[in-house]
Amino acid sequence: MTNYDRKEHLKAIHASRKATTSQKVDKAIQRLVRANDPINFNSVASEAGVAKATLYNNRELRERIESLRQQQAETPTPKQIKCELDENNKDAIIASLKRKIKKLEEEKKQLREQLKFAYADVYKQI
Repeated sequence: MTNYDRKEHLKAIHASRKATTSQKVDKAIQRLVRANDPINFNSVASEAGVAKATLYNNRELRERIESLRQQQAETPTPKQIKCELDENNKDAIIASLKRKIKKLEEEKKQLREQLKFAYADVYKQI
């Protein structure tokens, strides 16, 4: 019989599982980045199909997820950018709305005048 070293065999199994898990997590992070989804421990764990504890216990994976999460927190979201644009354009929007209100009030005034003439014509016919 050949020499069978149980410890070496278990180490090899552990290394292959660790490599497989790392590949799953890498692919999950890539999918999340492409989909522009938030990167955090919950989303990566569910996307990769691994336990959150695995992500927390593996130092390299944990640091990578934390750094990506921090990067996403620093970049403004499209909603934040839109809000900033709205704030910058606020004065222009207000001026435009004031012009529209003035135009509508003039139109309302003209319609009231036309209504007076229409009522006068109806009154004359009675």
